[in-house]
Amino acid sequence: MKFPQPHTLKNIAELIGCTFVGDDDFPVLGMNEIHVVEPGDIVFVDHPKYYDKALNSAATIILINKEVDCPLGKALLISDDPFRDFNKLTDHFKPFQSANNQISNTAIIGKNTVIQPNSFIGHNVVIGDDCIIHSNVSIYDDAVIGNHVTIHAGSVLGANAFYYKNRPEGYDRLKSGGRVVLEDHVDIGAGCAIDRGVTGDTTIKAGTKIDNLVQIGHDTVIGKKCLIASQVGIAGCVIIEDEVTIWGQVGITSGITIGKKAVISAKAGVSKSLEGGKSYFGIPADDFRSKYKEIASIKKIPEILEKFKEHDKK
Repeated sequence: MKFPQPHTLKNIAELIGCTFVGDDDFPVLGMNEIHVVEPGDIVFVDHPKYYDKALNSAATIILINKEVDCPLGKALLISDDPFRDFNKLTDHFKPFQSANNQISNTAIIGKNTVIQPNSFIGHNVVIGDDCIIHSNVSIYDDAVIGNHVTIHAGSVLGANAFYYKNRPEGYDRLKSGGRVVLEDHVDIGAGCAIDRGVTGDTTIKAGTKIDNLVQIGHDTVIGKKCLIASQVGIAGCVIIEDEVTIWGQVGITSGITIGKKAVISAKAGVSKSLEGGKSYFGIPADDFRSKYKEIASIKKIPEILEKFKEHDKK
């Protein structure tokens, strides 16, 4: 998320009520999660395990819960609760705005686009030309939709990221200020849920087709001309490269990459990054050759046990 105009380190420190290490006028241009940070961004970290990753990231302002040696060219915001203060910044720069109309006055709707009854189009949404938005679709604030896109009934674009901090009093949600972006010629089936990015974009690229009842987590990027069948669940921060096929009821864990032209068979459980150009199945998912060898080995276990029993009798 980039701020509407540049701020200074001192401005941001005063906004969230914390101390800082760096020049008063050190430039602050935005805020982002660590996987999408750029120079000028704030990133937050609240556990020593991840200090080095945050300090060595592209971010130049680190919101941290302990004063540490500050790398050259970077600045620190010292907070007793970086998670809380990152939420404060989201509230300040991307506050929730209630809607008074089914289609916001700030939404931009392209030529020949049809929006069926009972759909909701939020603030600052941009929808391109020749789209069809079927009934009871909800498109939350700031979403960007290209040309020739179809979204079927009951789908939701832009719900909050499923991202929580476990506190003694209960779970504390990391607030979402990002967007959903659909490129041209994307089809979204009925009853799908596509979460917005925390500070960046959840993106579905041109020509991808998604079946009914699919969940796509925050900040995930799905490449061009992918096919995703019903009841697939994709966690946050996943990268799915171009022309990947994912069949029904596949579950994909967060923060991994699925390579170009991979094929994942139904009911697979994907727990690690997968190389492109191969076919996968099973839990955990593996390529067909490896998985069939594994199954063949498992089938031999009774035979091996029987041999051990015969050996013991002797």
